[in-house]
Amino acid sequence: MKKKVNDMPLMADTTETINVCHPFIGSKAIEYVTDTLSGRWIGQGPKVELFEQKFNEKFGGNKQSISVNSGTSALHLAYDLCGIKPGDEVIVPLFTCTATNIPFLNMGANLKFVDIDVDTLNMDLDHVESLISDKTKAIVPVHYGGLCNDMDRLNKIASQYDVPIIQDAAHSIGTTYKGKHLTELSDYVMYSFQAIKHFTTGDGGMLLVNKELEDKAKRIRWFGIDRKAKQGGIWKNDITEVGYKYQMTDVAAAIGLAGLEEIDDVLKKRKKLFKLYCDKLTTDVTIVGGDSKEEHGAWLFTIYAKDRYGLQTKLVENKIESNQMHFRNDRYTIFKNFTDGLEFPNMDKIEDDYLVLPLHHKMTADDVSRVCETINEGW
Repeated sequence: MKKKVNDMPLMADTTETINVCHPFIGSKAIEYVTDTLSGRWIGQGPKVELFEQKFNEKFGGNKQSISVNSGTSALHLAYDLCGIKPGDEVIVPLFTCTATNIPFLNMGANLKFVDIDVDTLNMDLDHVESLISDKTKAIVPVHYGGLCNDMDRLNKIASQYDVPIIQDAAHSIGTTYKGKHLTELSDYVMYSFQAIKHFTTGDGGMLLVNKELEDKAKRIRWFGIDRKAKQGGIWKNDITEVGYKYQMTDVAAAIGLAGLEEIDDVLKKRKKLFKLYCDKLTTDVTIVGGDSKEEHGAWLFTIYAKDRYGLQTKLVENKIESNQMHFRNDRYTIFKNFTDGLEFPNMDKIEDDYLVLPLHHKMTADDVSRVCETINEGW
C-alpha cells in the first residue's frame, strides 16, 4: 500500500478544498512591482539593497544579509565561503529537500548522511557525534518544519573539531531557540523565499554571514566582481576569485518587501493554527514537534499515522490535501555513492507514517477543526 501514497494528486484550489500549502504575497506586492517595472532598475538595484536592509533589521541580529536568487544558491555560497573542496567530508541530513545536498555534489564533497531523530525529524545528534572527525569541514542541520535542532549540543560537538555549522533554515523564518534568533547560533544561516515558504519573492534566498565576510559574499554572488567599485567608475577590470550569477533582482525584492511588511501577522496566524492542531487532534497520531510549539516556526505541521495511505484517502474524500513534502535522500540515484550499504533505522521506522497536513495563511480555525474532526473520526 505504501507505494500508492505518492499517487495522491494535488487537489484543485477551490473554495471547498483545504490545500496543504499556499503562497503568501503581501498586499502591496503589485504596487511595488509596478513601481519597479516603471523605473530604471529591474535587475539588482536599490530594491535589493532595501530588502536586505529591512530583512536584516528584523532577522539579521549580528549578521549581514546577502540576498540571492534561491535558497539553494545561498547554501552554495555558504559552502564556497567555508572553503569546501573536492574530497572534503561534510555532515548532512538524510531527510531534507535535495537542495541542501546537491551543491556539495557539484563541489566534489564527500557526503556523510545522518539519520533522523524520530521525535523531531531533525538530525540524530548521536549519529552526528559518531561521524565527525578531523576530516569534517562542515555540518548542515535543517530545522525541519520550523523546529530548531538542539543547537547547544550541536555546537558543542562541532567546537571539538572547529567545524563550522551552516544552518539550513529554509523552513524557519520566525523560529527561535531558547529565546535566541538563529543568527546567534552559528556563523552561517540560510533562509528561503521559495514560492510556498512563509513569504516569497517568487523564488529567492538570503544568506546571513558575519560582517567580515559581507564583501566577499557580495562579490562571489556576482561573478567575483566588486559592483560598488564598478559602479563608482574605478573598476580595474579584474576578477581575482571565481563567482556565480546568484544575485536577486529588484522585481523579486519588491515582492519580498511587500511580504516582509506583513510577516509578523503571517507568523502569528501560522503559530496560532499550529497550536490549534495540537489542541484538537485527539486520535492516535503523533505530532512531530508539538512540545516545542512556542518557538516553532510553524511552516509544516507533521504527524505520524499508521496506514498513512488510508488516512490520505479519507482526507481526499473530504477535500483535504496532504503530502510528504520531503523524502529521504538515499532514495535518489545521485546520492548512491554515499549511501550504498548504509542503514538508517530511525528513518526506516517512520518512513511509511509521516504526513504533512495543511498549514498556511489562508486557513481559518474552522479549517483546522475540519481537518482534525476528519482525522479524529478514524480511517
